[in-house]
Amino acid sequence: MRSSLHRRITAPIAMAAIAGLALAGCSGGPGTTTDDAGAEGDGVVTVYSTIADFEAEALEESWAEWEKENNIDIQYEFSKEFESQISIRAQGGNPPDIGIFPQPGLFADLASRGFIKKAPAAVEANVDEYWSADWKAYGTVEDVFYGAPFKANLKGFIWFSPAKFTEWGVEVPETWDELLTLTKAIQEKTGTQPWCAGFGSGDATGWPGTDWVEDLVLRQAGPDVYDKWVANEVPFTDPAIAEAFDSVGEILLNPAYVNASFGDVKSINSVPFGDVAAPIVEGTCALTHQASFFDGFLGDAGGNVGPDADIWAFMTPSIEAGGQAVVGGGEIVGAFADDADTQAVQEYLSSPEWANSLVSIGGGISANTGVDPELVDSPILAESIRILQDPDTTFRFDASDLMPGAVGSGTFFKGIVSWINGTPTSEVLTSIEAGWPSS
Repeated sequence: MRSSLHRRITAPIAMAAIAGLALAGCSGGPGTTTDDAGAEGDGVVTVYSTIADFEAEALEESWAEWEKENNIDIQYEFSKEFESQISIRAQGGNPPDIGIFPQPGLFADLASRGFIKKAPAAVEANVDEYWSADWKAYGTVEDVFYGAPFKANLKGFIWFSPAKFTEWGVEVPETWDELLTLTKAIQEKTGTQPWCAGFGSGDATGWPGTDWVEDLVLRQAGPDVYDKWVANEVPFTDPAIAEAFDSVGEILLNPAYVNASFGDVKSINSVPFGDVAAPIVEGTCALTHQASFFDGFLGDAGGNVGPDADIWAFMTPSIEAGGQAVVGGGEIVGAFADDADTQAVQEYLSSPEWANSLVSIGGGISANTGVDPELVDSPILAESIRILQDPDTTFRFDASDLMPGAVGSGTFFKGIVSWINGTPTSEVLTSIEAGWPSS
């Protein structure tokens, strides 16, 4: 997915593959540092990212007290052009002290070319203590640790009305097959389509469908195949990817199951993704698949979200009961400077103290295991933190955000739209695969 609110990261195999695309002939290399590493700073640390608006205000509030206590001025700048500008600035010798990267491929590229400094020992110690090995791997390039995880988000929630489930005598499913059984049961009890979906998002139309496919690839084929898929070692035309499409199609391509309140299967492409919140709240749609941020749309539609409230959510179930594999996103913190002040900011941003400050003011969530979920005022975000902190959770970053833009936000998005419009799966997969750069 690549919504206007969320984007993000990778896994070890994919990171190595992406880093391997680094441009040849550039100076520097992994772990390159300057002669003044650890030198005293000037009291100012510049931070640059894509995080804007309320989330940017929350960031600045989250570290304000620490700035005063440590006599360091964190000067924050955001830009929606971060992905293009950060490379230009790095190569032009004018990078920020710290960049907060929403895309792991870009982070890996700049690290492998010597622009990003190896993370200080104190940062690595924090990550070793408070994050899983999966998360640490996302900030590691060619076996060198460069950056700590920052914020996080979870995708793959299925939203429903607890009261309606009680009325229908149905329960939250624990496996994919049980989800299909639940879908059929609701359809038979109500005589209407259980699911509603909206893939409309302007130039990014189709991204919610990529989230569905990613969920199924990870759950059916497992994390190793998922990582290879991201790196195109497993192509879209592979049977494992076709199986994921076909499984999603058991719901999304079935006119008996979609598109509640909106029309037929093809209406999915024209319905804006946020518009499905209203029928969920109104009770004219029983189920929809969307990320944790969807609670905001539900609130705007007049719904209260919580285990005992109007609307709640469960994670897209695994293939077999007991497993928990999830797709989500986040950022990585990478430093272009290594003076003492910059390193102090890096250490703080990798600490549970900062993460708890952030979540307590509603600025987002983190997979840092030192975060207290009770500090979050949103029940679904508290649940997201618990899932992220669970040592049995297998986490992978959104695949479409890891793939080259020509595929992830290009042929993959377009392929989903074509698929919903009735193009056979095999043709769709061939067209998506054709978008991969030749080198």
